[in-house]
Amino acid sequence: MNKYVATVLKDLKARYPWEAEFLQAAEEILESLGPVMEKEPKYQANKILERLVEPERTICFRVPWIDDKGEYQINRGYRVQFNSAIGPYKGGIRFHPKVTLSTLKFLGFEQIFKNSLTGLPMGGGKGGADFDPSGKSDNEIMRFCQSFMSELFRHIGPDTDVPAGDIGVGGREVGYMFGMYKKLRNEFTGVLTGKGLSFGGSLVRPEATGFGVVYFAEEMLKTKKDSMKGKKVAISGFGNVSWGAVQKCNHLGAKVVTISGPDGYIYDEAGISGDKIAYMTEMLKKDRMSVAPFAKKYKSAKFIPGKRPWEVKVDVALPCAIQNELDLNDAKTLFKNGCKVVVEGSNMSSTLDAVRFFVEKKILFAPGKASNAGGVATSGLEMSQNSIRLSWTAEEVDERLHNIMKGIHKACVESAKQYGFEGNYVVGANIAGFKKVADAMIAQGLV
Repeated sequence: MNKYVATVLKDLKARYPWEAEFLQAAEEILESLGPVMEKEPKYQANKILERLVEPERTICFRVPWIDDKGEYQINRGYRVQFNSAIGPYKGGIRFHPKVTLSTLKFLGFEQIFKNSLTGLPMGGGKGGADFDPSGKSDNEIMRFCQSFMSELFRHIGPDTDVPAGDIGVGGREVGYMFGMYKKLRNEFTGVLTGKGLSFGGSLVRPEATGFGVVYFAEEMLKTKKDSMKGKKVAISGFGNVSWGAVQKCNHLGAKVVTISGPDGYIYDEAGISGDKIAYMTEMLKKDRMSVAPFAKKYKSAKFIPGKRPWEVKVDVALPCAIQNELDLNDAKTLFKNGCKVVVEGSNMSSTLDAVRFFVEKKILFAPGKASNAGGVATSGLEMSQNSIRLSWTAEEVDERLHNIMKGIHKACVESAKQYGFEGNYVVGANIAGFKKVADAMIAQGLV
């Protein structure tokens, strides 16, 4: 490892030893940047890495609300505004009981590079709360969202910070937060993305991340003169990313045989298509955390409890659930079973050991900061539509998304090749995302 990179990582680990997820993300990214540091000493001279790993601003606040029983509840809210060198902070809001500052710092740090790769003027940020929306009534969720926004509103704006949805935050939650922001600021602006179509949302946004994942996989396969057509695919999760990926896989002629939840996974040899996709979206709307009902409804499907889908023999694996859902043992199983392509649909889907294994075995592997950038790219397109007060058709948005994913793939391939790591998408994505941000930081001086 490059000496400068090693020193920055050592200092970071000493400063935040309890932030395991953030340290994992930092190590995965920074260790790829050694060749850049050696070739271009200006980055070390300007202490870019030391500045990059510290958020420009971290906001923590309490979120008091009243449940349906009339009892007071208190949660913790956060917004990590990591880097605004190339545009306003942009990144989702996550509501999940396990949300911590470490979670949001890792997500915000990844977001810097992801947003840079899209080519759109967006900086990196992330936010959320340790609130669990499952099992809550609409009124409870509304009261929580309004309380959350009553603090967050003073820190965001269309040219400052534009949050979006994430795990636990869908169209309903975004709508409640946007309504409160509009009331408090007395203005109608594109301050949030993932909004409903009736008040400024974009077509294709819910499924955009999943679409982008599959578009990226298709571009990777093209480098081997291959395509998604006829491929057998394992997908984890059953949220927006997963069903978007299922849809696009079917569109490109692949057969999806798995989806999963926290309780296990579904294996459907007949393929998940047609009305099965519609059923997935209904499950999502009802906040179901189990995929077991899928197997009861469709006789071709089997529910395998307590396991992840990476033991199934497939050509392509798309982890679309949550961070670190694919470990070294899973990676070895996929390799043994002949899997050719692994493309992350969730942020940091794979552990560091798994990533290194994929790279070592020359499996086509795409890190989430590149392959799942379709969601934030379409959020950027929503921001553009809000700014010019126009709405594009689904076909127009999908075409722009497809072109952005092609551009990200090209940037990853070219950057990896330029620094002697041809075919390594991890190095390519990290270098391509880093250089644009770092050069902007140097151009703007010490701020």
